[in-house]
Amino acid sequence: MTDTRIDSGPRPRHDTSLGRGRSLGRGRSLGRGVRTVLCAAALALGAGQVLAPAAHATETIPLTVVAGHPPAFLWVKTLSESFIPGVDRRLKEGGDAYRIAWTEAYGGTVAKIGGELEAIEEGIGDMGFVGSLFEAAKMPLHNVTYMLPFSTDNLFLVTQTVAALSKRIPEMDQEWTRNNQMALAGAALDSYHLFTNFPVNSIDDLNGRKIAAPGPAANWLKGTGAVAVAGNLQTYYNDIKTGVFEGTLTFATAAAAAKLQEVAPYVTKVNIGAQFAGAITINADVWADLPQPVKDAILAEAALYSDTFAKAQAARVNASFKTMADGGATITELSPAERKRWADALPNVAKEWAADLEAKGVPGKAVMTGYLDGLRAAGVTLPRNWDRE
Repeated sequence: MTDTRIDSGPRPRHDTSLGRGRSLGRGRSLGRGVRTVLCAAALALGAGQVLAPAAHATETIPLTVVAGHPPAFLWVKTLSESFIPGVDRRLKEGGDAYRIAWTEAYGGTVAKIGGELEAIEEGIGDMGFVGSLFEAAKMPLHNVTYMLPFSTDNLFLVTQTVAALSKRIPEMDQEWTRNNQMALAGAALDSYHLFTNFPVNSIDDLNGRKIAAPGPAANWLKGTGAVAVAGNLQTYYNDIKTGVFEGTLTFATAAAAAKLQEVAPYVTKVNIGAQFAGAITINADVWADLPQPVKDAILAEAALYSDTFAKAQAARVNASFKTMADGGATITELSPAERKRWADALPNVAKEWAADLEAKGVPGKAVMTGYLDGLRAAGVTLPRNWDRE
């Protein structure tokens, strides 16, 4: 790959050939500047004769976009099918002075699940979707929703409340900047429920059962008698099938996409709540080198991503439950009394989490209370006011 070439066609799509250490975005061996590809004027075949130069030169900027999950999952699908084409359209409508040659490296081809933050920090990928739920140690404040179960199933409210906190509490934004990246748009997942290979009518049915829960979601099982096991969406199906665990806490749209009803046919609606899960981010050095019109196009589309994703995600929830029912799932709903019993059985992990962060000089209490105040101001009734106990 050279720094100058003729722009010869459409962007690559869903590249699966890239390995760790190789990126069509900012590469360490190519310097820190954005590499541009200039459209050259053609030379005439006659001796010494040169054709008139093109009316304008178009600079093509290569960017590699990474995600650990494949496009079957909506946050990646929206990134690929809405955000990227939207940026392209804005650049074209703005005069076509700049184009982006996108390399879309999803499904772990460049960054595995939980490895996206580091990959973008190091410039292995230029931008992508970072799952903050897999970065509890580096991004504790962005995991606040996972510390406050049984809150709200409103995707829009979750994203908006976290965004408002990020503007008000600088330590939240610093979780991105100290990892050499800038957050462009956040995303929340639909409410978590229970998917098992055994029926659940009360929390007593969880006693002694091995249940997969991602990262901080393991806290939701404390006090229930269940045994929390680490896992992620890429492994749930096979791990339940082979007996590594007997079920999982996850969200309906992902469960349907992963066809979990085939191995966990008992679906119990628990409504643990929608969760802030991550954001589209971009490497800070790459961002600094981008021309302003490109930044403007990216920011304009980023402003639409969260709502575009949330609308599509919310619309998929009912369809996902129908898909699972049609696939043989038995779908029940935990009674309000059992739901409150579950919430009351948990230790106050939220206050413990906030106190632990405060001892390290991190404003856990302000983030916890700020988030809950945001929900209460929007009219949400909480089964437990975690910050007031």
